[in-house]
Amino acid sequence: MSQSLYRKWRPRKWAQVIGQEHIIQTLRNAITADRVAHAYLFAGPRGTGKTTTARLLAKAVNCLEPDRGARPCDECEYCRAVNQGRFLDLIEIDAASNTSVEDVRDLRDKINFAPNQGQYKIYLIDEVHMLSTAAFNALLKTLEEPPPHAIFILATTEIHKIPATVASRCQRHEFRRVPVHDIVTNLKTITQAEKLEVDEEALLLVARQATGSLRDAQSLLDQLAASGQRITLAFAQDVLGTATNQIVLEIVDALIQQDSATGLGHIQHALDTGADPRQFARQIVDYLRQLMLVQMGNADHVDVPQDTRKRMAEQSRSFSVSEILRIIRVFNTAAVEGRINWQPGLPLELAFAESIETPMMESVSIPSPARAEPPPTRASLPPHPQRVAPPEPLPATSEPSSPSGDGLTIKLIQKKWVLVRDAVRKLNGSAEGLLNTCNLLDLRGNRLYLGFTNEVLKSKMEDTDRLLAAQKGLEQVFGVPLLIQCVIATDNFSLPPEVDETGMVAAAVRLGGKIVDSREIPARDHASKTQ
Repeated sequence: MSQSLYRKWRPRKWAQVIGQEHIIQTLRNAITADRVAHAYLFAGPRGTGKTTTARLLAKAVNCLEPDRGARPCDECEYCRAVNQGRFLDLIEIDAASNTSVEDVRDLRDKINFAPNQGQYKIYLIDEVHMLSTAAFNALLKTLEEPPPHAIFILATTEIHKIPATVASRCQRHEFRRVPVHDIVTNLKTITQAEKLEVDEEALLLVARQATGSLRDAQSLLDQLAASGQRITLAFAQDVLGTATNQIVLEIVDALIQQDSATGLGHIQHALDTGADPRQFARQIVDYLRQLMLVQMGNADHVDVPQDTRKRMAEQSRSFSVSEILRIIRVFNTAAVEGRINWQPGLPLELAFAESIETPMMESVSIPSPARAEPPPTRASLPPHPQRVAPPEPLPATSEPSSPSGDGLTIKLIQKKWVLVRDAVRKLNGSAEGLLNTCNLLDLRGNRLYLGFTNEVLKSKMEDTDRLLAAQKGLEQVFGVPLLIQCVIATDNFSLPPEVDETGMVAAAVRLGGKIVDSREIPARDHASKTQ
């Protein structure tokens, strides 16, 4: 049986460890200065070198090389024994299958015996977070004061599950995800030594698929190499279940053009040709993230071909920053939800539909009565009001907000807003809390516009359960069904009570005017004067 690539190419010296220089240098210095700690805690994502580094440390502390700076030499008897898995003083324990307090007590009873071969006994406990609370407690005293010949190395992918009492007794090292460039370099070395024919674009795809795990990247390369043929980008995409970049580009074009039929057709084509829905959603998110970087002036950090870079620059100009952030969040949710949905492609299709069915609205607001400021004394409209130009404004009109068919107006809703919130509170407490943070903007027909100060609050209110609760509360108070439209509202204009909201002053305020002063007008000439 042939040996897997990740085992065959496991580092045997410090210099061969990739992407963890901050840890390797510290451990090498400790070996050289003979200041090795009695307990270490190695934490980090899978496949980043925790177990490999632990074995290198076990080799180094027992190596027979006289020069401490050259340890491990990888040539002496003890180094070879570790490499071959027959070094008796390296005890590897899988905490996932040895979780009980009895297992730890058995370890504690044996730890006092002297080493069989080397100078130190190394106890490597992998996935240590799986130990029970009682087992951790049984380990505490031994961790704090082990015999002089024992060294503990605890490895975990979930550092947050390690009790503070355990972590405080160890020298802690955080392993980082390996950069894509370093993974590609390592894979090139392997392919040359193994005489594999692999396109560089395929290696880049494998490195990105590994998401920072060098072991995962080597395993994926092993899987592709098993075919015995040249590994091209198309072949790698087919085996790994990823969609082509071209389809992602076309889906983004469909988003820009608000073309639901074309976009959903591209998604269905990708799924029909074998693309994994969750992986496809991740690929869309990754591309949208790159668009965001281009849009925000970080194009140098985007690693794509020149022709793709040019197209990304064109596409990025079609989105506002808030739009692209919202769409990224929507597709990121689809990538997470896909694994628990009975229809795997549905979250992806819903994400696309939601992305094109939620247009950006105008950034204007009319504060609720509770926030209204005292009226000024004289009305005037500046000729050039300063306001942020929105991507897609509400319909501009000098006509008053149109009441609903039942005579309902925005002013009446403002008056009874407290009653609405009380009704919503009984249906959904979080929805009522969000209604307390918004401004009532306008009523157009049966649609009520609510303004929020940021995208986070707006997105929370747009949750289906909260929207239904709010709409039901409105119907309970006013007796008519109303739809709610959530928008971003950043400005803060207000109308004095004496200014008729159906007049031209109110219409001018909605168009960007600002009231700076007002005065009472005789009843026969009840009109606001402007400057």
